[in-house]
Amino acid sequence: MTTASIEVEVASTYPAETVFKVFNKFHDIAPKVSPQAFKSIEILEGDGGVGTIRLFTFGDDIPFTSGKFKQDVIDASNFIYNYTFFEGDNLMGILDSINHQVKIVPSAEGGCVFKQTVIYNCKGDEKPPVDVLNFEKELYEKTYKAIEAYAATHPEVYN
Repeated sequence: MTTASIEVEVASTYPAETVFKVFNKFHDIAPKVSPQAFKSIEILEGDGGVGTIRLFTFGDDIPFTSGKFKQDVIDASNFIYNYTFFEGDNLMGILDSINHQVKIVPSAEGGCVFKQTVIYNCKGDEKPPVDVLNFEKELYEKTYKAIEAYAATHPEVYN
């Protein structure tokens, strides 16, 4: 099996615990701050914890319509949040799955670094085109920044 991957890193002035709390509400915040990318994110099965299955319905700026993912890990003590897309046209017909591994790393200055590794697990030798990988990396960076800006004006999302 062939893989492709992208790495996203965004520095934040917010503490890791705060960023982790906000990121755990991605499903609520992302459609508000980036409706052109995320029309809706709904629970299909589960209670929001590990094992929960969600349906992403993508917005008009995204070349896909939908994707289902399963929550693999939520580790609040180590600020880790992992999930896997396993169904949908976001798999482009060439992928078995897409693994998202998020880790919020505390920094010495009191802020943190949001790190996201996205691994595209290919069915065969064909990989996602470079322009798609670059588009997705840029999308993840923009979405993170929009969510952080939203949280700055809505402290109730992390308190």
